Amino acid sequence: MLGDSSSRIAGTPLLVALALHAVLASFPAQGQGFPNRPVRLLVPFAAGGGADTLSRILAPRLHESLGQPWVVDNRGGAAGNLAAETVARAAPDGHTVFMGFSTVLTVNPSLYKLPYSVEKDLLPVTLLATAQYILVVHSSVPAGSLQGLIALAKSKPRSLNYASAGVGSPLHLAAELFKKRAGVDLVHIAYKGGGPAAASVLAGETQVLFGSVASSMPHVKSGRLKALATTGARRAKIAPDLPTIAESGFPGFDVGSWYALLVPAGTPAAVVKRMREAAIAAVALPDVAAAMARQGLEAETGTPQALAARIRSETAVWAGVIRDAGIKAE
Repeated sequence: MLGDSSSRIAGTPLLVALALHAVLASFPAQGQGFPNRPVRLLVPFAAGGGADTLSRILAPRLHESLGQPWVVDNRGGAAGNLAAETVARAAPDGHTVFMGFSTVLTVNPSLYKLPYSVEKDLLPVTLLATAQYILVVHSSVPAGSLQGLIALAKSKPRSLNYASAGVGSPLHLAAELFKKRAGVDLVHIAYKGGGPAAASVLAGETQVLFGSVASSMPHVKSGRLKALATTGARRAKIAPDLPTIAESGFPGFDVGSWYALLVPAGTPAAVVKRMREAAIAAVALPDVAAAMARQGLEAETGTPQALAARIRSETAVWAGVIRDAGIKAE
């Protein structure tokens, strides 16, 4: 018995050392071996929107860089929560990725009872692109500047209607934040999508819209709409002569859509690093940047920590707007 026991004790350090070596050796392999099969890129909306377009621009480049196909998987439904939950519940190996959209990550937690946690179940990889909005009015509105619109709205409360793509949509929340900051009372008219909302302003049924810069500028140039300001922290590259709301009397006003990659919590750091490096290289390519610019998107990347901080900060802002405006999910 003594001999058997000594053999077991003597063998233990060797076994522990071998096991530890195997675990440590696996860390770089996890990154180097990723991906070893096609990667599913889940888009939270149907084909044709900004998230889908950006995904299809980037997928071929990520395939080239990482050696495996990136398959765009449109999982629309539940205001984007269906796709987010699918990723949150997936195996944390980097082969299921979320094309995160700003409102899904920062607005939905205040509008819905989610079956997952954005903070606990999704791991940020990198920000990819941003797109600010443009504040436009129908050509008949007697205001040629942001301050002119504010003065008009204050002189005739609730006389101006603004259109949105629906309750809780980015355009709805942008308008509500503006109302709060400017102290004006505009009437909200919700439509089923950005297209019908824009059409209502073009037809004069409503007077005000926070819309897409890319889709609104042709109507501004034709004279059907008047552009008053953009909503980002800096002027939009697609409309450089137009002032921002921030520089028009509202410092710190910075609202827009953004897109980012996220993976299931627990995904190895080496996998996240490799994916992030490939994504940052992809959005920096001239042809990719040009394709994004045509959609009104500007490349913007960063660290996972910066993206996590952005999600937390914007979630707090929108929670306050939703609470103060009494917004309820439809």
